[in-house]
Amino acid sequence: MHSITDWLRGLSGPVVYAVIGGMVFTEDALFFSFFIPGETAAVLGGFLAHQGRVSLGWMVLVVVCAAVLGDSAGYEIGRHLGPAILRTRPLRRHAKQVDTAQDLIRRRGPAAVFVGRFIAFFRPLVPSLAGMSRMPYRRFLFYNALGGLAWGVGFTLLGYFAGAAYTRVEGTVGRVAAIAIAVLVAVALLVWYLRRHRSRRREPSDDGDGRNP
Repeated sequence: MHSITDWLRGLSGPVVYAVIGGMVFTEDALFFSFFIPGETAAVLGGFLAHQGRVSLGWMVLVVVCAAVLGDSAGYEIGRHLGPAILRTRPLRRHAKQVDTAQDLIRRRGPAAVFVGRFIAFFRPLVPSLAGMSRMPYRRFLFYNALGGLAWGVGFTLLGYFAGAAYTRVEGTVGRVAAIAIAVLVAVALLVWYLRRHRSRRREPSDDGDGRNP
């Protein structure tokens, strides 16, 4: 996580928007949630907005639009490729979850599009299943937009406020560390002073003993 954040910090604002938006879009359109969670991208975007690298408003807009467009791309992929998607290697490994998602589409219909947006595994899968089931696109888009808006705003703001909390914690830790160092230095000086004082007190007695036979 730190390496990704450090890398993003070194990029210009427009490139940061493009990278975060691309991560969100590819997760939904190309099943990349197995490798790059969309929540991570949205939270990172909010975190960078808190640091002043990008605008919070524009980042929220980028994340929401990328989520909606990614789901729409997934819908079209499912509509045109159909069951062939379910025979891909990543989905064959998760056959039980795929069956659960298909059942969710059958029972809940368009509402599953909204709910699936907040479930990591279902997020890239539900749009394709909706396309396979021939759900009308206008109905899909309505629930997709609602889910994308709630999800994008929520997770981007989560990253923003997490950045604020991290800054406060970092400042507190810095002050505590400074106090701890000051205390250690004071203790070390006190020990040094006491040892030096004791050695000086012993020197006269040692000289007196040396003069007496």
